Amino acid sequence: MIQNNSSNSDNVDSSSAVQLKSVEHPTQSLDWLTRLIAFDTVSRHSNLALINDVKSYCDQLGLTVDLTFNEAKTKANLFVTVPAGENADIVNHGLVLSGHTDVVPVDGQAWSSEPFTATIRGDKLYGRGACDMKGFIACALTVLPQAVQLSTNGQLRRPLHLALSFDEEVGCLGAPLILADLKARGITPDYCIVGEPTNMTMVVAHKGIAVYRCRVHGKSAHSSLIAQGVNAISYASRLVGYVDTLAEELSTRDDNDALFTVPYSTLSVGTIHGGTATNIVPNLCEFTFDYRNLPHMKQDDILAPIRAKVAELNAQMQARAPETGIELMQEESVPAMTDDDSAELQSLIAALTGDDERHKVAYATEGGQFTNAGIPTIICGPGSIEQAHKADEYVELSEIERCDAFLKKLLDSCTTQPSMQS
Repeated sequence: MIQNNSSNSDNVDSSSAVQLKSVEHPTQSLDWLTRLIAFDTVSRHSNLALINDVKSYCDQLGLTVDLTFNEAKTKANLFVTVPAGENADIVNHGLVLSGHTDVVPVDGQAWSSEPFTATIRGDKLYGRGACDMKGFIACALTVLPQAVQLSTNGQLRRPLHLALSFDEEVGCLGAPLILADLKARGITPDYCIVGEPTNMTMVVAHKGIAVYRCRVHGKSAHSSLIAQGVNAISYASRLVGYVDTLAEELSTRDDNDALFTVPYSTLSVGTIHGGTATNIVPNLCEFTFDYRNLPHMKQDDILAPIRAKVAELNAQMQARAPETGIELMQEESVPAMTDDDSAELQSLIAALTGDDERHKVAYATEGGQFTNAGIPTIICGPGSIEQAHKADEYVELSEIERCDAFLKKLLDSCTTQPSMQS
């Protein structure tokens, strides 16, 4: 999921670490998790080694794998379907299990064990991606052979799909390619479960995120002759102040949502750079800000007034020097995940987990892209969001066991329960 990184460590004595070996694994899912963590799939690297390994596994199960690549062919998404048992040609509808294969960097973090070697200490498994989110992928891969057997026996009433993406951590870049490919092939899944870490509780909605860069072009002059210049920092500060004013207005709207920890849409300035010396009127200043919108709000709710303010400031600057002005550029955009059409899926998940509570979160996932494509989606996966992106990232072994049990019940519901109609 997309959120702020942290370098906190659990400071566990590494002398107590037990490096996993296949004969020691208590479950097949831990086998898979160990295998997946060993692939260094930090977003700046290729994920093809992991994808090819999973593809070989699916090939051995007799499944047909579809890959979609980035432009450079250095990364790939994987989509595979276990067809409905009554007709092996049926691949439409069904349920998607979705996960991203990339992880955040470990640079500058103080790990107690090798981050790309799965290590058990006590009741936890440590490694980069253990909870975010290779734990869920491991459980999903473990359940595939059972689904294949049910399909072969004619017992799988609807398809089960697995979607693995690249570059979720840097803007959810891979999932749109999967969704475009499914649309082109006429595959319209009924539901999707994104396995981000939620401690196996049900998240039904999350905010969207849009990141913007604002570049203010001024005109240099000696600070003793400021009338000959246009101060880029000064004009940037006016726009920053306006963004802060909008942020305050967002917090007091009457359509906010109390189920979110922060119940309103937020605007936040994150970085600012400008100027070269105190005695020089600066000709350039840049700042970035993000907008995290509640699902019922749109980007234009804040873009329209900000663009109007930019036009006002541009007119003031260009009256003094025509070559000056302000650029506003969008660098990242991930849609919010809504709960508008997921009531039936929510009821099923509540029944399977034994927990009827619904949660809404501020971080962004690929779930918004699935709901944006008309596929009702919830988030439910092993591990805690509190461990994501940290040094000594871990998932509790009990969480993997819970996820295994959940996916087994989910698979059973696709064979014996009429609760999800295609």
